[in-house]
Amino acid sequence: MTTINDIAKMANVSRTTVSRVLNNNGYVSEEVRKRILKIVEETGYIPSLSAKSLRTKRSGVIGVILPRINTETASRVVSGINEVVAKENFQILLTDTELDKNKEIEYIRLLQSRHVDGIILLATNINDRLISTIKDANLPFISLGQDLPEVTSIVYDDYHAAADITNMLISNDHTKIAFIGVGEEDPSVGQLRKQGYLDTLSKHNLPNEDSWIQTGDFSIESGYECTKTIIKNSSQLPTAIFAVTDRMAIGAMEYLREQGFQIPADIAVVGIGASTMSKHVTPSLTTVDYFNKEAGEKAAQLLIADMKKKMPRKKYVQTYRLIKRDSV
Repeated sequence: MTTINDIAKMANVSRTTVSRVLNNNGYVSEEVRKRILKIVEETGYIPSLSAKSLRTKRSGVIGVILPRINTETASRVVSGINEVVAKENFQILLTDTELDKNKEIEYIRLLQSRHVDGIILLATNINDRLISTIKDANLPFISLGQDLPEVTSIVYDDYHAAADITNMLISNDHTKIAFIGVGEEDPSVGQLRKQGYLDTLSKHNLPNEDSWIQTGDFSIESGYECTKTIIKNSSQLPTAIFAVTDRMAIGAMEYLREQGFQIPADIAVVGIGASTMSKHVTPSLTTVDYFNKEAGEKAAQLLIADMKKKMPRKKYVQTYRLIKRDSV
């Protein structure tokens, strides 16, 4: 196996000069730089990350904990994170909790054992064990999606986004609006979006039946099943359905089409997420864009700033925009 000493010998330079070229740190003439890089390429030399981390006390790796790795939201966020950290010569190590809150804790400890330089968590819940584990890890840490105490958090404006999309339905003469949410163990999606919906109905003195409010699990299938329950169990049919994610909204649309309902003539449907699917389904889905990629970029920028100099805990609220399409 080729070593840095071998590279130095072949290039007829010192080990320090090779190190400067590999780390892009310090002056080396262009002629010598090209000579060293040519030898590195020809020999297939790979610098030792462990040796580098011992010198710099940095692993060059940032851990990212995702609730589901195969969603469009996660993909956008990771794209934003990677765009920022790559410019700072960091790599990312991805983990997938599959919405299991115990795995969030397990992966924080795992990433700590791998000596990552910091962690970005796309959080789905808040509990004492999670907070205690984050504290014990003693690493630069950013929460994205939930307002976690004691760490810098980037949150989406879930309450006002839900209120705005409910108001938009009301302004389009919908007075019977059903709701498909998720479990309230998720404070942002499960609680704040529901509260925004309920408070807006109350503000306009609009009714809601118990059967109009159903709980899903983020999936298209659960949106389908929740809509089936709403249609079958309601004494009067709603004129609109607000699902807290695009995936569940698309499941709702699938069931309604199967039952012969016209969207939006019979029942309007809205979601949140601005997924690619939302503009390609028929009719195109009215939704809310949370600018996920920009949120990922912000999380990475804040983490790197915290790694360079310990920053005070702060909460950042991500902006959003309402996208009106043909489903209303």
